[in-house]
Amino acid sequence: MGNISIRMRAYSLLFFFLLLGTSAQSQYTIDSLGVVTQDTMYMIEEVYITNEVLSPEELEARKQYAILKRRVYRTYPFARTGAERLEILNRDLAKLKTKKERKKFLKITEDYMENQFEAKLKNLSRKDGQILVKLIYRQTGVTTYDLVKDLKSGWSAFWYSKAAKWYNIDMKTKYDPYKVKEDFWIEDILQEAFESGVLVEQKPKNKIDYVKLARIWREQEKK
Repeated sequence: MGNISIRMRAYSLLFFFLLLGTSAQSQYTIDSLGVVTQDTMYMIEEVYITNEVLSPEELEARKQYAILKRRVYRTYPFARTGAERLEILNRDLAKLKTKKERKKFLKITEDYMENQFEAKLKNLSRKDGQILVKLIYRQTGVTTYDLVKDLKSGWSAFWYSKAAKWYNIDMKTKYDPYKVKEDFWIEDILQEAFESGVLVEQKPKNKIDYVKLARIWREQEKK
């Protein structure tokens, strides 16, 4: 029971800022529990039909890509809505006159989320959580650790980060598709999903030149 509680607290800081403000006017809506859902997303298993003779390594690489794709589809809507809600959150906090009001407002929000959304949060795996951390950075330009630090305190960020690490989630992780291979694959998955209409595109906080990015990794593979 204690371990579940720790994980919920670790995940809660990834999500509590999603709860504020009105829902975005897009294909994303808020269900009866207040959790982001996507009206037109259908998750299906990847099936490879090919005349190619693939090595075990190539088959494994495709399998891992398919797993990552499902993780990105599962977590991107939260990151996208989170970026929208963060703007609303900052605007609402700016209206509060004292630190006491701010602290009370954030505590009520966090407690409500933790009490009401445990079932939804438990559906995310540890790896889902880490992918979400990366996508939050993509959409906000800020690490999850710094979001907690800015919205609560450095002390809170330290302890939440420590708890998250027990589940292999590093809240200080950034998103860098130019240097990290997994991040490049995430970006590749997102671009394909945007083009096909499976996901609604939200521009990243920091501009990403996908053509340049793909060229960099093609050159890396030739070496």
